Amino acid sequence: MHTVAGCLLWAQQTLASADAAEAVLKRSAPVDSRWLLCHVLQRNSAWLKAWPEAEVSAQRWQQYQRLVERRKQGEPVAYLTGEQGFWSLELEVSAATLVPRADTELLVETALQLSTEDSIDVLDLGTGTGAVALALKSERPGWRITATDVDDATVQLARRNSERCQLPIHIIQSDWFANIPPHQFHVIVSNPPYIETDDPHLQGVGVRFEPLRALVSGKDGLDAIREIVRKAGDYLRCDGWLLIEHGFQQGEAVREIYARNGFASVATLRDLADNERLTMGCWKKDLKHVE
Repeated sequence: MHTVAGCLLWAQQTLASADAAEAVLKRSAPVDSRWLLCHVLQRNSAWLKAWPEAEVSAQRWQQYQRLVERRKQGEPVAYLTGEQGFWSLELEVSAATLVPRADTELLVETALQLSTEDSIDVLDLGTGTGAVALALKSERPGWRITATDVDDATVQLARRNSERCQLPIHIIQSDWFANIPPHQFHVIVSNPPYIETDDPHLQGVGVRFEPLRALVSGKDGLDAIREIVRKAGDYLRCDGWLLIEHGFQQGEAVREIYARNGFASVATLRDLADNERLTMGCWKKDLKHVE
């Protein structure tokens, strides 16, 4: 017979026995153990605490064992449960997309501060799960939001999340701006791939399970950002804003890319860990350099 308390103890010991290189798994073992058992039992954490002696069926125990063993290998909890919280939303997640991260909420917060108007046009490039676009729609129901992704499976996932959250946005398959009809957006946001091709962190816990196309962008990690910034002016209103998330060591390089491509008031914002995380700029056509 297996109890809630016994399952949690086994899981924590199993995750704590991970290789030394997987130290993050040891630190997160108590939380991961509870989260996975909540998923298997379809109960919340408060129920687990209230009923430590409750019996767990053999079938659910086996399911729990499989999930914990996969987590021990470094697979993200969100892939194991198929869900991830972002902003105030609970989103479906799959291995076709990146797992939405708390750092990306800075992109949402900043975009919301740019306009108090009830009705503006916003474009989210590389939407993944739809996290950023749907979070914006949840806070500004009147905003007209278009979201894109190059991968068909990801587009379908974002559409399911739109339906799940009952937040209607326009989602299309597009390689950045390729299938975007001529339009002038007030704001463009993007969390593009920005990791260098040979970055050793690609083998870290969680990351190695995520799709490379959503992580890696050339030798210096800036290929996608260069393309987005270079073309954004064709889709922005004059005085429209472009907001891009990037790596914590890329701020200076990204600001230079903005400055060379017609953007003024360029600034980089820091995340909760005080790392440079997001660069924004205001489109001024007359400032664009001809190269």
